[in-house]
Amino acid sequence: MTPWYQRLPAFIDLTRLNRPIGTYLVLWPTLWALWFAADGVPNIKVLFIFVAGVVLMRSAGCVINDFADRKVDGHVRRTCTRPLATGRVTAKEALVLFIVLILISFILTLFTNLLTLTLAPIALLLAASYPFMKRYTHFPQVVLGAAFSWAIPMAFAAQTNGLPPALWLIFFANLVWTVGYDTAYAMEDREDDLKIGVKSTAVFFGDYDRFAIGVTQLVTLVLLALAGLAFERGNIFYLGLLAMAGFFIWQQWLIRHRQRGPCLRAFLNNHYAGMVLFILLVIDYWVA
Repeated sequence: MTPWYQRLPAFIDLTRLNRPIGTYLVLWPTLWALWFAADGVPNIKVLFIFVAGVVLMRSAGCVINDFADRKVDGHVRRTCTRPLATGRVTAKEALVLFIVLILISFILTLFTNLLTLTLAPIALLLAASYPFMKRYTHFPQVVLGAAFSWAIPMAFAAQTNGLPPALWLIFFANLVWTVGYDTAYAMEDREDDLKIGVKSTAVFFGDYDRFAIGVTQLVTLVLLALAGLAFERGNIFYLGLLAMAGFFIWQQWLIRHRQRGPCLRAFLNNHYAGMVLFILLVIDYWVA
């Protein structure tokens, strides 16, 4: 049997720890929520718990995604070399790893409060169900958006022990944003998905994909602007939204020909959009 340390790269590949883009896309909105909830000064313990939780839950989501897709990934150009598709990791090993990651994430929530703890099972349900949605609906990206956004109410719960109504502006802004950028990501696989019968928003929207992404980007900006008003943010925060809009315009330019490489670059560019907004949100609170 191959020593475990020689197989470690396969498990890192399975959890995507070597490809942190998904972690970033969950992390930035979670940090937005923590800063909004804490009026710019989040509790250090809560901050650590949520940063660690983002890494663990994103890794768990990747594992269960590959488990669900283990029989189809080999037929898709982008995913044909994944560990489960190639046999470098077995299905049983993937399930065990998923359970371990979830248990560690759950242990972290024990150091928060009862409200946060009651919200945690929903995070598990969303993370575990998303990979299977693409078999039943053309809108798995909506479930992914909810999964990527559920840390937002959990962050408010952990920081304030409450769920102020305005937090849902941030939640739905991130959900809609996720649908948009994951549609661009799905445009990479659309030809393969059509052949094997996998559903996605990219397949559903067809020639209207760019328009649909543009609508999600506009709605994202509007909802975040409303959140800024609700939490009484200053001009620097709105400068962050303007920068985010600039990134969205650039992404529209990248996907104009619907080519695989540029669509992936447009997807990856959202990391910078989220990061810049967070940086300017922090500065806005600091100045205030």
